[in-house]
Amino acid sequence: MGMRKTKEGEKEEAKEAADKMAKEKKFALKRKKALEGIRGIVRIGEVDVEGDKKLRNALLKIKGVGKSLTKAFVIASGLSPETLIGSLSDEQIKKLEDVMKNPGNYGIPYHMLNRRGDPQTGQNRHLISSELSFAIKSDIDSMKKMRSYKGIRHELGLPVRGQRTRSSFRTGGIVGVVKKKQAPGAAPATGAAPAAAPPAEAKKETK
Repeated sequence: MGMRKTKEGEKEEAKEAADKMAKEKKFALKRKKALEGIRGIVRIGEVDVEGDKKLRNALLKIKGVGKSLTKAFVIASGLSPETLIGSLSDEQIKKLEDVMKNPGNYGIPYHMLNRRGDPQTGQNRHLISSELSFAIKSDIDSMKKMRSYKGIRHELGLPVRGQRTRSSFRTGGIVGVVKKKQAPGAAPATGAAPAAAPPAEAKKETK
């Protein structure tokens, strides 16, 4: 009985493995047909994105674009989140970039933008990629220049938003006991008797 059950189990496992391989081959053929005529790499928002990615995942590679904004940008562009980015035309990619750079012109609410009330212009803007990195760096430099609390914390490399520093951010300095190094050539102190002190000079008696 045991041998029979073992053989039946092996047959079932082999059948499952064959079915799995068949499904994988079918999926690979289906994907290959779907990818025909699709660009391999798409340049959008100063980032190279693989063409076989869906829009809802492809736009997440751009700095300054999150999940909620990705959905809003795709809908404002008149596209579907399930569309492969490699299947878009040049006009559609340009429109999508324009939506990301000027979302206010396409009805996207201002509370979703990352640059509300810009200090220089006072307008609500949304920055992506290198523009966002440059804006963050210039903000930090201006805080350092005016010697604000946050600017000083940035200079010292310490947390800016009130985090505790007793157990976190302990980098750079040496923590703990530091033993003194022994001078070269000095005899080790291993219970040796101390050297006798030189005799003190006798004081001359004054008459």
